[in-house]
Amino acid sequence: MHVGYGAGFQHLGGYSDRQFLREELGNCTNAEGQGFESVWVTEHHFDDYSISPDPCQVLSYIAGRTKHIKLGSMVIVVPWHDPVRLAEQISLLDHVSDGRYILGFGRGLARREFEGLRIDQNEGRQRFDEYAQLVLDALETGFIEGGATVKQPRREIRPRPFKSFKGRSFAAAASADSVPVVAKLGLGMLVIIQKSWKLVTADMERYHALWKEFHPNEAAPKPFCSGFTFVDESADRAEELARKYLALNYRTALEHYEMLGKHFDSIKGYERYSDMSKYLNEIGQDKAVEDYIQLMAWGTPQQVLEKFAGYKKLIDMQGIMPNLNFGGMPHDEVQRNIACFVKHCMPELKSWPSATLAEPKELALAAV
Repeated sequence: MHVGYGAGFQHLGGYSDRQFLREELGNCTNAEGQGFESVWVTEHHFDDYSISPDPCQVLSYIAGRTKHIKLGSMVIVVPWHDPVRLAEQISLLDHVSDGRYILGFGRGLARREFEGLRIDQNEGRQRFDEYAQLVLDALETGFIEGGATVKQPRREIRPRPFKSFKGRSFAAAASADSVPVVAKLGLGMLVIIQKSWKLVTADMERYHALWKEFHPNEAAPKPFCSGFTFVDESADRAEELARKYLALNYRTALEHYEMLGKHFDSIKGYERYSDMSKYLNEIGQDKAVEDYIQLMAWGTPQQVLEKFAGYKKLIDMQGIMPNLNFGGMPHDEVQRNIACFVKHCMPELKSWPSATLAEPKELALAAV
């Protein structure tokens, strides 16, 4: 099975952004030598929940410091981007990395980010559906054109895309409403662990049924899966620190996304989150935090492997990319966490039978 490094760039340590970036970028560039097969980078804006505003730029830096490791976006939030510029950035990143990019798209959720970028969140669904299709088509044909609202004049993407993105393009579907869109676009599922596995497996079953409807002659890509992981040889130490940092991580997420607020009631296309908000208010923040902690993989190496085996049984993912730096964990603790995972968990995980990421096909248009 493919094992990657998930870099969330969550900065809760109370020290300078400069120092934190040097530390987390170091983790990303060191990942190749430690045996990780990919590095995945988030997109967020305006607060310490994550200080990674430009995945393509960060991944270009990592590409220049590495030779073989795959580079994934988890995720590029499509509605926040101009589709022409996004297609150009993706093509350029794929060239500078020699075809190592794994594309990951998402729709975005946080009101503060939409407002700060001066984008009406009510347009989030429409923008994602339209822009994602424009970009995906451009990456296969070398031209971008159309769109119901952007009405993009036909223009060539330069540098020309040189390898197909089919089979290496994924999207997060945090709400059930996103599942049909992901299937229709021909994207694999990017499972970012945050809700009950009962809901996730229901989403996956629906995704596969819709995939057969939209793409009857193609096999759906196996999903990639990411969550927060803490591993230590001491069970007591693992539980104490996992609970501490996972709780800080999730409370920050609840604040960043305003998940306990009522604003989702009035945002078009985000009605599912209104139901989620009501549920979280009903059970209370402490119970929500505990439920979140129980979703994640933490404990001794054997306990972590058992948790990942459970994920594998449920969704048959082709790869995982655990986030090993979160919740304001001190840098030395992050290094300890990574080292313990690499030594005690990675060899076993890599030995598990799994589908593999297909090598992208060369596009004929690259030779024009």
